[in-house]
Amino acid sequence: MSSEIEDHRLFNNSENEPFSTVLERRVSRRNVMRGGLGAAAASVFAGFGVTGCSDDNDVDTGGGSTTDGQPNMTDDDMSAAMALAFRAVAGQNSDRVSVPDGYSAQVLVPWGTPINASAPAFSSDLMFTPEIQANAVGMNHDGMHNFALTEDTASKDFILALNNEYINQGPLWAPQGGPSGLEDGEGGRPPAEARTEINAHGVTLIRVARDDDGQWAPASDTRYNRRITSATPCALAGPVAGSAYAITAYSSDGMTTRGTNNNCANGYTPWGTYLTCEENWPSIFKKSTGRGPDDDRLGVPTERTRYGWETAANRADDTDGEFSRFDATPRADSAAGDYRNEPRTFGYIVEIDPYTREARPVKRTALGRFRHEGCWPGKLVAGEPVVFYTGHDSRNEYIYKFVSDTPWDPADAHMIGGNYDRLAIGDKYMNSGTLYAARFNADGTGEWLALTPEAMVADGSQTLASALNLEPGDLAGVIVNTCDAADWMGATPMDRPEWGTVDPESGAVYMTLTNNSDRTAEDTQATFTDNASSVTANGAGYATAPVNAANPRADNSNGQVIRWVEPAVGATTFSWDIFVFGSIPQSGADDNLSSLTADNYFSSCDGLWYDDRGDGNGILWIETDSGSEYTNDQVLAVIPQNVTSGGNASDASIITAANQSELKRFAVGPNGCEVTGIFATPDKSALFINIQHPANWPAGTDATRDTEGQIRPRASTVVIQKTDGGAIAV
Repeated sequence: MSSEIEDHRLFNNSENEPFSTVLERRVSRRNVMRGGLGAAAASVFAGFGVTGCSDDNDVDTGGGSTTDGQPNMTDDDMSAAMALAFRAVAGQNSDRVSVPDGYSAQVLVPWGTPINASAPAFSSDLMFTPEIQANAVGMNHDGMHNFALTEDTASKDFILALNNEYINQGPLWAPQGGPSGLEDGEGGRPPAEARTEINAHGVTLIRVARDDDGQWAPASDTRYNRRITSATPCALAGPVAGSAYAITAYSSDGMTTRGTNNNCANGYTPWGTYLTCEENWPSIFKKSTGRGPDDDRLGVPTERTRYGWETAANRADDTDGEFSRFDATPRADSAAGDYRNEPRTFGYIVEIDPYTREARPVKRTALGRFRHEGCWPGKLVAGEPVVFYTGHDSRNEYIYKFVSDTPWDPADAHMIGGNYDRLAIGDKYMNSGTLYAARFNADGTGEWLALTPEAMVADGSQTLASALNLEPGDLAGVIVNTCDAADWMGATPMDRPEWGTVDPESGAVYMTLTNNSDRTAEDTQATFTDNASSVTANGAGYATAPVNAANPRADNSNGQVIRWVEPAVGATTFSWDIFVFGSIPQSGADDNLSSLTADNYFSSCDGLWYDDRGDGNGILWIETDSGSEYTNDQVLAVIPQNVTSGGNASDASIITAANQSELKRFAVGPNGCEVTGIFATPDKSALFINIQHPANWPAGTDATRDTEGQIRPRASTVVIQKTDGGAIAV
């Protein structure tokens, strides 16, 4: 998530043992500093590949043994080996994008780009209206994915699905000097301003294509181009759909809602649909009275919303609660007469068919309700369940997995064009299944804890439904209260789980744990916002957790990437380890547990993508969301197969002092930005990333051009390509 809208409040009141303490018990602090974790890595990940450390462009192919006792690659091994063939980009603090020598970076579809003829071209003095913004690319690009139209053109002509996470009111209302306030004598936001801001959120779908000169451009294609905003009608599906929890004045049967909001990371399905994920949505609502434990647990405010959209109802015809729905305070005799349940129709994974313009987005409630960062499919095996992984991006929150009841049928794979009812396929795999929360054990193993009404809570005293004060069998109630359910089951609180990604061949799952500024000093006690000492009340917040061997900082500002593998698709156990710890020079020597260098220092890892290159090889791309004096936010690359054989018993994580050259900085963003959203074309000739909330950029279509003077900044997608047209990074 963007640090600009991060909610720093803590809502987990459980005393579940946090991941930091689990890791501390697994290896002592002294051994972490010496590298005791690597011994466990050898047994957990020995089957992932052989170790091969490289310099900037070369892989060591000599025989014999390495210094850590592992065999080097033989000449035969090299036929399938891959190495990063670019020199690490230096850190920088400028209003430009930096890429390696021999690469270009083009600005594509920045905020305000028209998606059809109903919106004018962007200009520095363009005054946005609801109509203009509804027909133009939304604001603050985040997660994204590409959807091919034909197999032959998949790498040069496709639908780009793009999240628009939130708005910057300054740039949006720059021509008028900023947004109108609430102290204007009429008691509310101007309705046109509120509608414009609502339309700047959500998702953009736009066709893009590359010409023969390698330049990309949007296409005005009304078959596919569209906006999905905070006002777009959406269907509800799964356990919550049709339940009493979803009844509102807008939907008396609880089957529909309006809008998707604060869409951060993303995902996709094997049947060719886009998954957009609702993250920091609670702050668009308020609920002064009649609050449920889920309102407190997820952080719905009591008095003030982020943008004051609900106040526009005082100055407009509030048809169907267009604006008043953002005030969830009960005002009628029943839920069918007000919007007390409106927040309960948010916090989900939303499925979108990018190929069918008329298809209504579907909120897949079975995958849980919380602040979803993203959603990633697991390894796909015919006859086995379909699996999705997702994380709750808040301090001391949890990692989740959904396992479908229906086994995968390869006949349902429709990843390229065609006339298919993809959302009906989504009904088949995403409406019925089991949602699990993860528990990480100190011995490097883990368990998936089923969040079902009949499950017994961690201490065995009662069922989960009873603990949550629900009727027996109330799965919809468990989903609405997903976070409290995970508390009761004993899941492991993590340091802000954000993006995940899966190696489709091995099934290894990687996830960024971005940071935790509420990590306290060693030997301190965990505290709770309600002063509770155990899970005795639903809906409060876990405030702090002590430092430990994995996070030996009173303020874990740098984060780490965790990795786990499961013995089979849909398994309820796994083995885990740390892939890399973040660090920057200002952190101090004791913080640098992975021995990072000037070529790869990073902090607050956020975006993550596994770029499958075949033959068992792939590139793990890591993006960051915490610029510093050392460098702006960045993109790094590493080939996991070159560092994951294990045997590095003298190192604290998989990335070590012995293999530093395997992790390299590939690109750096402009001042003020977060680098996020990432994928490559199928032929690997172009890497797409997003630049969110830049301070003073872009200066034109060349993303590497320095900005001169002050401009109206625009979040943008950037396409990075080799000037010779070859495959990126290798």
